[in-house]
Amino acid sequence: MALINEHYLKLQAGYLFPEIGRRVSEFIAANPDKKVIKMGIGDVTQPLVPSVLKAFHEGVDEQGQEASFKGYGPEQGYEFLRKAIAENSYQAKGIDIPADDIIVSDGSKCDTGNIQDIFGADNKIAICDPVYPVYSDTTVMSGKTGACQENGYYDGIIYMPCTEENGFTPDLPTERPDLIFLCYPNNPTGTVASKEELKKWVDYARANKSIILYDAAYEAFITEDGIPRSIYEIEGAKEVAIEFRSFSKTAGFTGTRCAYTVIPEEVKAYDSEGNAHSVKKLWMRRHSTKFNGVSYPVQKAAAAIYTPEGKKEVEEVIAYYLENARIMRESLAEIGYIVYGGVNAPYVWVKNKNNMSSWDFFDKVLNEANIVGTPGSGFGPAGEGYFRFSAFAGRENVIEAMGRIKNLS
Repeated sequence: MALINEHYLKLQAGYLFPEIGRRVSEFIAANPDKKVIKMGIGDVTQPLVPSVLKAFHEGVDEQGQEASFKGYGPEQGYEFLRKAIAENSYQAKGIDIPADDIIVSDGSKCDTGNIQDIFGADNKIAICDPVYPVYSDTTVMSGKTGACQENGYYDGIIYMPCTEENGFTPDLPTERPDLIFLCYPNNPTGTVASKEELKKWVDYARANKSIILYDAAYEAFITEDGIPRSIYEIEGAKEVAIEFRSFSKTAGFTGTRCAYTVIPEEVKAYDSEGNAHSVKKLWMRRHSTKFNGVSYPVQKAAAAIYTPEGKKEVEEVIAYYLENARIMRESLAEIGYIVYGGVNAPYVWVKNKNNMSSWDFFDKVLNEANIVGTPGSGFGPAGEGYFRFSAFAGRENVIEAMGRIKNLS
């Protein structure tokens, strides 16, 4: 008799975004004449920039010639890409991260979900609320929780509410966690953390031998001076932090798939006898066993964003999405919504009017304005009463969508 992993039975309903897709598909099938504007999931809409596309083609052409053909590549990623990342994203900004600390993958979603494979089931996990649901769901899948309670919280997870009252930045937990998920710029609220805020977390992790799992997938959208793009800008972070970054939102790779995880050699975890072990070595063991590496053409395309032309082109696309966010933020504020985010992130976090629930607002916006957003409660119980709009849309659709929302009753 084949037995299932019963931890999966603890998961509540379906994953957030498939549930949104189901409701939208049903609406479109019932209303084929309606133009639905999708501003829900964080999927980009602008095409790959010319420098990336050129490099992608070159990589494919090389695969068609015996002299330049490449089969299995290094699981950690080709050195030319890891070196470009280290030099441009870290060393050029005064952060001492060598190429050897960078492990290339096919997505930050995969990495943030899979990282718990190398940590024991007895670890206590701290998660912000609201936040990207992968952190919670994969904690459940890995067997580190009990059942889900009526309030939406799982036994065994340390939840850190992020509310209007605390500026959507969590307080340090009173119960000591072993692993701490942080995401800045934050998904879904679009808020950021200052250096002072991150130093507080780094100091806390060092004092408690905790490890920070820092999701920086949206760092390229930071516009304000003084906001750190990497947790390694904070003294001591190399001892206690793993950083996840992605080309998906930075360079439009949601369908192309490329990302990377940074694990400094200084980060240590412990066995049951208290002996320290290199987390990077453990992750590389897991990575090389379960993953064959990102394809050569994709990695060559990713490296192209670090050329002078590629940098300029990518910056223009990011500016395009941030302008969308500005239009959304200002349009919604004009009609009386309380709005957060949209300055250093491609997401606008909106407080619903009249205490309307998140899913009720989702249905209202879909049925009356034919717009798709994301209900805040899907990111955690503290997201109830809020709604997330994504700036990853065409400009004309953004303007039209804001006009439709103004006409909502």
